[in-house]
Amino acid sequence: MADPTSYFTGAQRNLLPEKTRDLIGRREHALGSAYRLFYEQPIEFVRGSGTKLYDADGVEYLDVYNNVQSVGHAHPRVTAAISDQSALLNTHTRYLHRGIVDYSEQLLATMPAVLDTVMYACTGSEANDLALRLAKHATGRRGVIVTANAYHGTSTEVAAISPSLGGTASVADWVRIVPAPWGDGVGWADQINDAIASLDAAGHGLAALITDTIFSSDGVLPGGPAGFLRPAVDAAHAAGGLFIADEVQAGFGRLGAGMWGFARHEVVPDLVTLGKPMGNGYPVAAVVAHKAIVDAFGHDVRYFNTFGGSPVQIAAAQATFDVLRDEALIDNARRVGGYLVDGILEVAGGHDANVAVRGAGLFIGVDLCTPAGAPDGDRAIAVVNELRARRVLISASGLHNNVLKVRPPLPFSASDADRFLTELDGALSAV
Repeated sequence: MADPTSYFTGAQRNLLPEKTRDLIGRREHALGSAYRLFYEQPIEFVRGSGTKLYDADGVEYLDVYNNVQSVGHAHPRVTAAISDQSALLNTHTRYLHRGIVDYSEQLLATMPAVLDTVMYACTGSEANDLALRLAKHATGRRGVIVTANAYHGTSTEVAAISPSLGGTASVADWVRIVPAPWGDGVGWADQINDAIASLDAAGHGLAALITDTIFSSDGVLPGGPAGFLRPAVDAAHAAGGLFIADEVQAGFGRLGAGMWGFARHEVVPDLVTLGKPMGNGYPVAAVVAHKAIVDAFGHDVRYFNTFGGSPVQIAAAQATFDVLRDEALIDNARRVGGYLVDGILEVAGGHDANVAVRGAGLFIGVDLCTPAGAPDGDRAIAVVNELRARRVLISASGLHNNVLKVRPPLPFSASDADRFLTELDGALSAV
């Protein structure tokens, strides 16, 4: 499987400043080859503020990629909350602490009533790992269905359901892969049923269908008509399986229509996983579930996470939650996201017709194709690196690595969007 188009290959190593070459060499020696760097000319960042990042020479870059710092880099309310709580106490969930209860009640209030219990972890990978454990325990089965280029994390369990990491050969034998959904979802549900039949025939049965609710790694697919995921979810339920909504990337208002991506599809998951933007860069994650699922699991299995739900984690999550509300960032994602989609369509139309744009809120995918209509990963790598040269940061995704991934922090403004559109226009011209 090809690497994502934005990774450093070393082809331009000799063109880099000596200090950058030295740092890359030391990193390679210390960290090994499993790690990756963005861009053919990697950047050393030392500071962030809002939607901007600054390199070691003080040069400013526009961040159109990082959804981890969802309410903006180094947001003063979040950093203050982390600092203040660190100065007071940081233990674990085996002691009473009012903060975790207050935050949990507020978080659960944003979910459908049936999702009434939350369990904490540190990363999206841990959350998805825990969700699989819950699903397998609840159903007594082990089979899982994922999409063709899905990414759900890096633990042994969730790497085994993440074909984007190592291709289809890397998934476990209890996993079945289906294409990313299309149309009204009926044809996709037929493929879900075929996958269920295959799992049954192999003796695995279906424990869970898991999807990222924006299908980010599959190329940013916001979906067809409202409810287009329902036939697939119904098929999973009919087979006795659960539906896990992976909101690690799409959640917390990024899609500009409420807090959660699954709501756009008019489905109610059995389990919801949260991560990346939850603490604005501080590692906090969670699984939200029905109490009966959690209680049955807890009766048989002891769950504990040393840092999951710690007072500092919760302080970061609470401050992020508060900023999201107080600064009306979900509405901003809707407004600026719509402005961006219109602008990208206009810019792309000035170059050629082989560009497709789709998105929801501030999560946008831009397909780059050849004149014959084939996915154009080579062009994507050129655009990603050209934008980096213009001090604008994006990445790429999709099965063929030809989809520009536009996913900025949620305070992204109309003026930020104008800057991005100007540089995108220049980058498309340059390549």
